[in-house]
Amino acid sequence: MNTPIRAFVFDAYGTLFDPYSVRMLAETLFPSHGAALSQLWRAKQLEYSWLRALMHRYEDFWSITRNALTFSCRSLELPCTEKQLHSLLDAYLRLDTFPEVKAALQRLADRRLAILSNGSPNMLHSVVDSNNLRDIFEHVLSVDVLKLYKPHPAVYQHAADQLKVPKESVGFVSANFWDIAGAASFGFQTFWLNRAQVPPDELGVRPTITLQSLADLIP
Repeated sequence: MNTPIRAFVFDAYGTLFDPYSVRMLAETLFPSHGAALSQLWRAKQLEYSWLRALMHRYEDFWSITRNALTFSCRSLELPCTEKQLHSLLDAYLRLDTFPEVKAALQRLADRRLAILSNGSPNMLHSVVDSNNLRDIFEHVLSVDVLKLYKPHPAVYQHAADQLKVPKESVGFVSANFWDIAGAASFGFQTFWLNRAQVPPDELGVRPTITLQSLADLIP
C-alpha cells in the first residue's frame, strides 16, 4: 500500500495552465499560422530548457520563452514585430486554465497544495493571479532558486523540503510524461494527467495512477 499523501504538488504549464491558449492571439496576428506557431513555440521552449540544463548554461524560463518565440517566428517565416512579440509574451503571463482545473482545485481546498514549475517566479505569480488561484496554493515554487530545470532530482527535492514532508508522502501531478518520469524516479507518488490518452513514453517508469481529467483526482 502506498504511503498516505500529505501534499499534492502540481506542474503548471500543460497541467493547470494551457500553453496553447495563446493560439487565438497568434491566429489573429498571423492568420492560418496560429496553431503551428503555438505548437512550435511550446516545443522549443521545452527543448531549450533541457539543452541549457545539459550545457550548464542556465537562463530563466522567461528568457527561454522569449527566445523560443523568436526562433519559432523566424522558422515559420512570420514577420513578427517587437510589438507583436510583446503581445504574445504578455498573453503567456495570462494563460487560461484547462476547463476542469478550477473546480477540481476547489474540491482539494482542504489539502496542502503547491505548484512546482520550470517557470520563472514572475511568470508563475502572473498566471496564478490572473486566474484568481493565489489562495489555493500554499507554495508556488520555481526552479529559478536552484538554477536547474526539471527533471533534475534536486528540483523535486526542493518541493519536499519546502513542504517539510517525506518524498514518499507527496502526490505529484503533471500532464507531461517526462515530468512524471522525473518525479517517479525521485520517489514521489505520481499522477499522470493524460488528457489526450496517448501512450506513455518508454523511460523505464510508470505513474502511480493515470488520470483523464484533473476532476478524477479525488482524495
